[in-house]
Amino acid sequence: MLYPSIFGESDPFALMRSLLRDFDRMSPLRAGQPVFPAINVWQGPEAVAITAELPGVDPADVEVSVKDNVLTISGERRPPELPENARWHRNERVFGKFTRAIRLPFPATDDRVEARMMNGVLRIAVARPDADKPRRIEIKAA
Repeated sequence: MLYPSIFGESDPFALMRSLLRDFDRMSPLRAGQPVFPAINVWQGPEAVAITAELPGVDPADVEVSVKDNVLTISGERRPPELPENARWHRNERVFGKFTRAIRLPFPATDDRVEARMMNGVLRIAVARPDADKPRRIEIKAA
């Protein structure tokens, strides 16, 4: 046997498939697992609008930044404090640090970004720079 296995597998490819299955089971990005926070992005003629669902997140625990045409939303959703001797019966909500990055369709600076949070929804507007807005070119008579 060329590749002895501590798991008793003599086929190295079977071992690799088993490891990949285990990795997939532990990965937070596996199929069916939601990404947090859920976001929507749309663009109008004057700005890009972004909404992020952040239920249970304190606005003080969220940071919005812009660099190299990428808007980044990062922060932390903290778990609730349980009374002493309490135990979870079901725990489906994800807690911990998060980061989402959105590539913007135009150059942006932080002075052109406005962010507000209401009822657990973060709303961000990124204004398009005047230099990037389409301009109508006047056609002159010859």
